Amino acid sequence: MGESSAVLPWLVIRQDDSGNQYRVGRYATRDEAQKIADSFDDRGQRQRYWVEHMGQPAH
Repeated sequence: MGESSAVLPWLVIRQDDSGNQYRVGRYATRDEAQKIADSFDDRGQRQRYWVEHMGQPAH
């Protein structure tokens, strides 16, 4: 694990309608990552967004 992984361990993941998953961004805290994920949901995006910690199994 690199230095940036340790500093930005929280990921926002997006899943599209076809089931493909993409990393949207990396963040220092869970709260910061959750705010970003929530902001996409608040815009009425059709895709699914969630927060994961590096090394945590994907949904």
